[in-house]
Amino acid sequence: MLNRLDDFPIHQTPEPIAHPATSDRNVYDRTWFNAYEKDGGYYFGVGMAVYPFRGILDGAFSVVAPGGRQYCFYGSRRAPAERTDMSVGPFRLEVLEPMRRTRVVLETNESGLSCDLVFSARTASLQEARQTLWSGTRRVMDATRFDQFGRWSGWVETPEGRIEVDAEVCLGTKDRSWGVRNVGEPETGGAPRKEIPSVFFLWTPLFWDDHISHAIFFDDAQGRPLVREGFTAPLYDSEADIPGVEDGRDHRMATARHRVDYHPGTRLARYAEVDLVDHDGTVRTISMEPILKFQMKGLGYTHPEWGQGMWKGELAIGHESFDPRQLDPLAHSHLHTQQVVRTRDNEGRTGIGVLEQLCIGPYAPAGFTQLLDGAKSREERAGP
Repeated sequence: MLNRLDDFPIHQTPEPIAHPATSDRNVYDRTWFNAYEKDGGYYFGVGMAVYPFRGILDGAFSVVAPGGRQYCFYGSRRAPAERTDMSVGPFRLEVLEPMRRTRVVLETNESGLSCDLVFSARTASLQEARQTLWSGTRRVMDATRFDQFGRWSGWVETPEGRIEVDAEVCLGTKDRSWGVRNVGEPETGGAPRKEIPSVFFLWTPLFWDDHISHAIFFDDAQGRPLVREGFTAPLYDSEADIPGVEDGRDHRMATARHRVDYHPGTRLARYAEVDLVDHDGTVRTISMEPILKFQMKGLGYTHPEWGQGMWKGELAIGHESFDPRQLDPLAHSHLHTQQVVRTRDNEGRTGIGVLEQLCIGPYAPAGFTQLLDGAKSREERAGP
């Protein structure tokens, strides 16, 4: 099965590009973006992915409007054979210039959401370390990801009115990933699991005046590190100033550490810190204070109906809205969040960025022992 990309010298196997190198049914290829005003006045997220062996292409666009309500558009279709076709009904992504500029368009539809936006990079592409996670003897995640930091221009129409998106105040991160991870309807059959499943994930892309910092964490149920990574990289004035796909100016840390303080009775961070530990032992401590919450289910993550990679038919679109502040924080589909955060480091620098978190199941450092129990208050931790 051929498509346009087969005309480029990019093949990694003897097969056409449309043929994944793995036979795992959960292979995927995903583009994702976030965006937020510097003062936390609004937030929007974008996601689109193809699942070759599931035969599905889906996408979502979701906005937290200035009043605090979150609006969501969802779309799903049978995956096209042509990999450069990144459209689902009224929603499409256009790569205007690879690793420089991307256009996001959502035409008028019944959700009341629409947009015409352009993401412009301000960093080179930054590849995260390969992320391989196991459940017993089976790989449940094996993925490569790269990030770019940039800014947005254009407009977003919501049921509450139009948001003019100004590149001077709207920042964001692009996330491209591909490989294998659990998506779609769960597999059935076989022996039931003995243990309670556990996932702990933090992801912290942050903007400073002249550079970015980023840290990525996966932990096991005891808090032992599965993935630890931190780096910094320079910010350029515009995409035209970026010297290449990779510029060689990113600085990789020896390791990174995290500390999270949760709202009592929830798994939502009310404050967090990250340590970037350099190879000479120098520690840069970054504090993060949340100012806006975005529910990742608005982009399909853990969504009970519009979950990623779930078959919805030849073409289906849907929508919903809710107030993120009013949802049950311990419901399974509400645990995955991004929060816009104000940041400060131990040298007095200030910035803005995002704290993404997902914690399901037991996690010893936080005192979680069940699938969905919440954090204890200081009084409860102190005991009688």
